[in-house]
Amino acid sequence: MLDTTMKSQLQTYLQKVTQPYEIVATLDDGEKSRELWSLLSEIAEVTDKITLRSDGIDERVPSFAFKRAQGGASLCFAGIPLGHEFTSLVLALLQVGGHPPRVSDEVIEQVSELEGEYHFETYYSLSCQNCPDVVQALNLLAVLNPNIRHVAIDGALFQEEVDRRQIMSVPSVYLNGEPFASGRMGVEEILTKIDTGAAQRDARKISEREPFDVLVVGGGPAGAAGAIYAARKGIRTGVAAERFGGQVLDTMGIENLISMAETEGPKLARALEENVRDYNVDIMNLQRASALLPAVEPGGYHEIRFDSGASLKAKTVIVATGARWRELNVPGEKEYRNRGVAYCPHCDGPLFKGKRVAVIGGGNSGVEAAIDLAGIVGHVT
Repeated sequence: MLDTTMKSQLQTYLQKVTQPYEIVATLDDGEKSRELWSLLSEIAEVTDKITLRSDGIDERVPSFAFKRAQGGASLCFAGIPLGHEFTSLVLALLQVGGHPPRVSDEVIEQVSELEGEYHFETYYSLSCQNCPDVVQALNLLAVLNPNIRHVAIDGALFQEEVDRRQIMSVPSVYLNGEPFASGRMGVEEILTKIDTGAAQRDARKISEREPFDVLVVGGGPAGAAGAIYAARKGIRTGVAAERFGGQVLDTMGIENLISMAETEGPKLARALEENVRDYNVDIMNLQRASALLPAVEPGGYHEIRFDSGASLKAKTVIVATGARWRELNVPGEKEYRNRGVAYCPHCDGPLFKGKRVAVIGGGNSGVEAAIDLAGIVGHVT
């Protein structure tokens, strides 16, 4: 399953595992079960911290779960997490084994203190570039809090289940058996939805900040560049964004960006954020601007208000809110979004296997989508 290079890289990563644990697989005699067992066997071969078992009794086959001797870490993969989800698998292997996650102590504390029982199910496809963020975020929650369970499900392998729940876009997340959310989400966004007081607490903290010299509204490439250039001059700079990375996060392939032949949108967005943080720029994520109140007097502070109830002041405001995907604005489009109306053929295509699909758009993007779908669906118009 893994080539020599991937095995070598995996062995290097798994040296960071400090706590032993078991991987318990639920299998049958099918081809996919044999493929999964082969993958898990290769993983277990490169470290003595992981023990492999095949006596699982999960309802989904093939699947595998993580089991620590001291309990906790209730997470499971139903399917074979390769493609875009291989990174999710590697991170799960590390975090279950005690490697510290790359989130703030404040977030770890917030997750650990969540009360109640949370059973998350995430449906993904191996070609979806938006799915790994959601899978990784929910896996992390399951690692940090024993009351949280997460199952990541490959929709292409469990088509009957997908059809029964009428899932027509990925990632789609269920919580305790009910629809929870769809689309890209990170840890902070998920916490905002399940920790009902989090948004209000964050809004208060943001409003208490001192006025900035420069406040950038928008977290895409333009906003990131503006923030970096301001901060390099020693100017106190902040960035407020609905989601840092902007539309870049939804872009699968980016080519011929200066200095790199090709990259992926989420990878570029992470690099942008790291670069901005290197200059101690204050990044305030999940903040959608709703109003700009200009300064009353020359030299005064402008005020930005947000949907969350927060507000910020700054001497200079840079508006870099970018663009959004174009919509048709026809009857039924919003009502059936993620229920038959989709915008990402790479992500959602596998869910329409064998079905008749119409692609709206005659430009190069439309043609590319039709070609990609032709190998999956029954018919493309």
